[in-house]
Amino acid sequence: MNKIERLIAKHCPNGAEFRELGEIFDIQKGYTPSKANPECWDGGTIPWFRMEDIRKNGRILNESIQHVTPAAVKRGKLFPANSIIMATTATIGEHALITVDSLANDQFIFLSKKVNCSEKINIKFFFYYCYILGEWCRNHTNVSSFASVDMLKFKKVKIPIPPLPVQEEIVKTLDAFTELEAELEAELEARNKQYEYYRKELLTFKDGYHLMQIDKVCSITRGRVISRDYLKINAGEYPVYSSQTEDQGIFGYINTHDYDGEYVTWTTDGANAGSVFYRNGKFTITNVCGLLKPKNNTLNIKYLSYILGITAKSYVSIGMGNPKLMNNVMAKIKILIPPLAEQKRIVSTLDKFDALVNDISVGLPAELNARRKQYEHYRDKLLSFKEYAK
Repeated sequence: MNKIERLIAKHCPNGAEFRELGEIFDIQKGYTPSKANPECWDGGTIPWFRMEDIRKNGRILNESIQHVTPAAVKRGKLFPANSIIMATTATIGEHALITVDSLANDQFIFLSKKVNCSEKINIKFFFYYCYILGEWCRNHTNVSSFASVDMLKFKKVKIPIPPLPVQEEIVKTLDAFTELEAELEAELEARNKQYEYYRKELLTFKDGYHLMQIDKVCSITRGRVISRDYLKINAGEYPVYSSQTEDQGIFGYINTHDYDGEYVTWTTDGANAGSVFYRNGKFTITNVCGLLKPKNNTLNIKYLSYILGITAKSYVSIGMGNPKLMNNVMAKIKILIPPLAEQKRIVSTLDKFDALVNDISVGLPAELNARRKQYEHYRDKLLSFKEYAK
């Protein structure tokens, strides 16, 4: 029996107390001060949190990217330190623990402990429980012009409140998991920087190699228009690559393929314009992608993907607010082409680095992935309680 099990056996052997969120927390919506009023913003020192703060700085925050002035504060009251913010629109369920008096935009609600409940719940315990609560939010939304959490139901959600010694030991255990994950992430980030350095070094040539224009050494193709309805009608096993998803650019799967073999693709339009990918197998691309195929065996296809990976972005243009790297521009890009043996040596070296920092089946990425799964398993297990029957 571990320490948490012993504490549960001692303090709540018959289950934990459950209370509705609205009974334990003051729940208030964030807001955005008028952008047209400089008095709310100029010289501001009060933290004003947005989703960007979570993405950039994590889930425990004591400082924000943007600040407001006292003129922006409604009724002269800030949301108190040691509150939870949770997104109830857009990126629903994302949350953070805010350790300073602050404000947040209207994507978030603040959950602040009621005075009469301040001694019943450890806010860090509730912070961890918010991973479970966030999943509830994603499954209980009102859908109109945009999805949002059903707040009437949200306030009625019951959460477990085990005795404080149990909460504190769970926090200590989950903090240890989080610290280990952070150490692995920091090491992986250091490896990524090392990889970027060596990639540029290996692909920066100082003498003697041929400088060739892309259209002289590669055929160039543009993808075709494919809608989500088309994907549904023609569902199958072959990937369709695009730039509109975060899943390695996979837009969906269809029952046919346009290409079979090794190619380089790049994103032609949008925020990811100029992103370059090595593809191998049977696949199709949408019209926001272009495709390259070497015309002869003097150019290694993976070498091409690596060299364009560090050069293509610099050729992206922004017209009408939409970044682009179209076929006609790609065609004129010039790359250095060393002898084939040297290309293969460079590819072999960079493939090893790439596996170390990106392949989730080996090395640090695999260990980090395993730790995350282990953490999520134990987190959900530690935060599951039966309700005490009064």
